[in-house]
Amino acid sequence: MNSRRQLGLGSATALVVASMIGAGVFTTSGFLLADLRSPWIVLAAWAVGGLQAMLGALCYGALARRIPESGGEYLFLSRTLHPSAGYLAGWISLLVGFSAPLAAMAYAYGRYIQPWLPGWSPAVQGTSVILLFGVVHALQVRGGARVQNWAVGVKVVFILCFVGFAVTCLDRPPAEPAPSFSLPAFSVSLVWISFSYAGWNAAVYLGGEVRDPERNLPRSLLLGTGAVMVLYLALNAVFVWSAPIDQLAGKVEVGLVAGRALGGEALERLVSLLVSLVLMSSVSSMIMAGPRVYVQMAADGYLPRGLAAASGPPRRAIALQVALALILLWSARYDSLLTWTGFTLQLSTAAAVVGLVRLRLREGRQLPVPGWPWVPGLFLLAILGTTIFCIVQRPWESLAVMVVLTAGWCAWHLHRPTSVSTPVNGEPPSRSGPGRA
Repeated sequence: MNSRRQLGLGSATALVVASMIGAGVFTTSGFLLADLRSPWIVLAAWAVGGLQAMLGALCYGALARRIPESGGEYLFLSRTLHPSAGYLAGWISLLVGFSAPLAAMAYAYGRYIQPWLPGWSPAVQGTSVILLFGVVHALQVRGGARVQNWAVGVKVVFILCFVGFAVTCLDRPPAEPAPSFSLPAFSVSLVWISFSYAGWNAAVYLGGEVRDPERNLPRSLLLGTGAVMVLYLALNAVFVWSAPIDQLAGKVEVGLVAGRALGGEALERLVSLLVSLVLMSSVSSMIMAGPRVYVQMAADGYLPRGLAAASGPPRRAIALQVALALILLWSARYDSLLTWTGFTLQLSTAAAVVGLVRLRLREGRQLPVPGWPWVPGLFLLAILGTTIFCIVQRPWESLAVMVVLTAGWCAWHLHRPTSVSTPVNGEPPSRSGPGRA
């Protein structure tokens, strides 16, 4: 057995579930209700977001079968489009894809744990959990995976128990006047929801450490995404009907509001503790996956070689991830992180699917793509629509994304290795280094 490939289907699927179920599902519906003003439309948005994630998982499964190595969008785009596109995706992962969600999850953890530790600010609490899991994953790969699998089990059991209890307490949804539907508001809501579904592609970041990757990677993406979609719809149905809209609209800690409405202060405190555990596992998953991208970039010469790890956990890359997340935790606002992250990650995943389309057109049926050409086409069309509406509705956050992309493009031209050539037929650039199969 390849000593690098230590993770099985269960661990890969657990990583997907842990990466998806995080701060977003426990904070986003309050913002959605403020804009959409209808529980039914909010649930419809969650369903559409889940279907979009499933389309993306099908596309990434095809890419993972073709390129079963670690690195995610960085690796996919380097091999399917151009090394500069891969570098830009890695730049996004470094500054936005992992660091910003990690900071947001840590902050949400700090907000939810406050009923138990009221004397500590959310930023201080978030710092402690980032440092804790940075140490855990720096010690051992298998040990980190065991902690990850246990944490995923805890969060899924909690969600199922909470939904089961809430069903016995909820009244029938009240009759509502027909709500006015706003396509621009709905589209921006999908960008926020995409933050909550972000992580459906998490297993591909550790593709080089998964056993039998051609089979296990696609399965883990579909199993994890499908399970989380069902959990999200059930959990958000509880949230949006637990209390009047005015009590939920615009609230970050929507889970606490729901707990208090359903079971008083005792349930509120219990929800606070359990959601905190859920968010801790999400922090763990991000620290486990993100550094693998930086290792691949270091192996290819785009980041300092010292970040590469020939064996064992990538400790220096983990330290870099922790440092960047802490900077954002202490400097950025939560709502800005939500919009900025969702918008940027949608662009990155869309680029990876464009790379898949290019490969398919070159290789034909030798590269099987489920539902070709409708699955990748619908995914790209959905991303295009939400991107246009987000630029119109949220121009400042969109401008921030453009600044990040421009900075990454400039960094590529300053640091690109002269030996890199454009990939041909989906093969990697002609350079060697750790992490390449």
